[in-house]
Amino acid sequence: MSNALVVHKAHLPKSILGVRAAQYVRMSTDRQQYSIQNQAAVIAAYAHARNFTLVRTYKDEGESGLLIKNRTGLLQLLEDVESNQTDFGHLLVYDVSRWGRFQDVDESAHYEFVCRRAGIKVAYCAEQFENDGSMLASIVKNIKRVMAAEYSRELSAKVYAGQCRFARLGYKPCGRAGYALVRELVDEKMQTRGVMRTGDRKYILTDHIRIRPGNPREIAVVRWIFDRFLEVRSETVIAWELNQKGLLSSTGTSWTRGAVGTVLRNESYIGNLVFNRKSRKLRQNAIKNPPEEWIRSEGCINPIIDREVFFNVRKIIEERRVDLSEEEMLIRLRRTLLKEGRLTPAIIDRTPGLPCSATCQTHFGNFRNLYRLLGYTPKRNYEFLDSRPFWSELRTKLVEQAATAIRAAGGRVGSGGWSDCLRVSGATCLSVRAARWTPGQKPTHAPLWSIEREACLPDGWIAAIRLSEHNKTVLDYVLLPTDGKVKRTIRFSEAARARRGILRFKTIHGLVQAIIRRLTKVRPPSQATPAPRNKRPRAARSKTRGAHERR
Repeated sequence: MSNALVVHKAHLPKSILGVRAAQYVRMSTDRQQYSIQNQAAVIAAYAHARNFTLVRTYKDEGESGLLIKNRTGLLQLLEDVESNQTDFGHLLVYDVSRWGRFQDVDESAHYEFVCRRAGIKVAYCAEQFENDGSMLASIVKNIKRVMAAEYSRELSAKVYAGQCRFARLGYKPCGRAGYALVRELVDEKMQTRGVMRTGDRKYILTDHIRIRPGNPREIAVVRWIFDRFLEVRSETVIAWELNQKGLLSSTGTSWTRGAVGTVLRNESYIGNLVFNRKSRKLRQNAIKNPPEEWIRSEGCINPIIDREVFFNVRKIIEERRVDLSEEEMLIRLRRTLLKEGRLTPAIIDRTPGLPCSATCQTHFGNFRNLYRLLGYTPKRNYEFLDSRPFWSELRTKLVEQAATAIRAAGGRVGSGGWSDCLRVSGATCLSVRAARWTPGQKPTHAPLWSIEREACLPDGWIAAIRLSEHNKTVLDYVLLPTDGKVKRTIRFSEAARARRGILRFKTIHGLVQAIIRRLTKVRPPSQATPAPRNKRPRAARSKTRGAHERR
């Protein structure tokens, strides 16, 4: 709201500030009672009666009052107030609930306090009391805030009860349909109104949403996934094979182990609609509900998978899941350490009878703590493992930005056959990795950066996020070509980087622009030769019972 032409509050005399006012309006739906126009009309009448001049409007349209993070109007108001960028002495609000229906009623009181602390008087134009700081006003405001929060709680309970009732009738209350399935809109007589696309919502109260089989090609893929799992018993192998075929998941991204597992556990493929596995009420974090709270409507969807096949797959998945105490986990990990001579996340993931590395990290905090409990001191600096969530998220964001920029430049982007890997225009592959920092062997030696390329990654280009000392923050970004001669682990110092011609960029924008210049050409660079046919992941072939046990 503020700009260079705004006269700051400190530069205006009090007599002028006393007649200048701003208004804050918010609506979460199109209800007439709380429409923006209706609020503005009441506020305008209030201002006219008191000879106020409205000079600013802070507005939030279609935003829920449960959270503040998406309310740009209120956030801008608070920023202007706290930075003394206001040119008004009054803030006019329709009623107390417009601050928000926060479940912690002190939150809305705090935002009013921020304004009053800055010398701005707050008035509620539709309320039957004057906000004059009296005991009566304080009591009424607090009651109003509690009523606003309770309204949201009651409404949430009613909506949830309605969703459960419709789920028992076989209707899809909310959420995505799933791979090879579509949402179909039907009227009260069960006559179809058409298939709903992503983001579509129903607007007629008597209409309902049902799930039915969708694209025949995707249906064939689902059947292949189930049959293939009975052969290889590995979601990782199936995801790799689907990506090699150039197929995308229901989200339009590459297949992962988790995405394949979601398909294998989805009862919609045998005709059952399962609702309330997770719940997220009042915009809080989602929670997983116990199976006894699930709502299952059987036979409401045309099945595409034989029930016997589905339950055979489920039996395999459940049998390899074993509950282990932390003491038993440490015993098995120590036994593996003695056998292998070392212990890494890859070794943990491929060893039958062990929980996966992610489960180990959940139970023991990080690999530093796990190694300490095992009495194991690895040769490598395992601080890098502790920062895995940090750089993994950065890799995902870089992949998304690169894909968006390449499409905007006219290039075609597809799956490169592996996670964080893109195939551009059907030819050149771009792999996004992290270049981890390691100290030199001696104090006088320069530090090194290592890029774990993995044997399965195709040749082409590697865009790497180079991490700073101790791998806590980003240093810069590098881009380098690869071919069949490049080793699985690429190591370089800063001097070696310059000598080998590895490109360096200070910002992610510069890296993305360089990627566009090199990968949107008709022919890829000579250094980046076409990738040979990838080998099957070695770890996936050895998976048997217990390969991904979790507690």
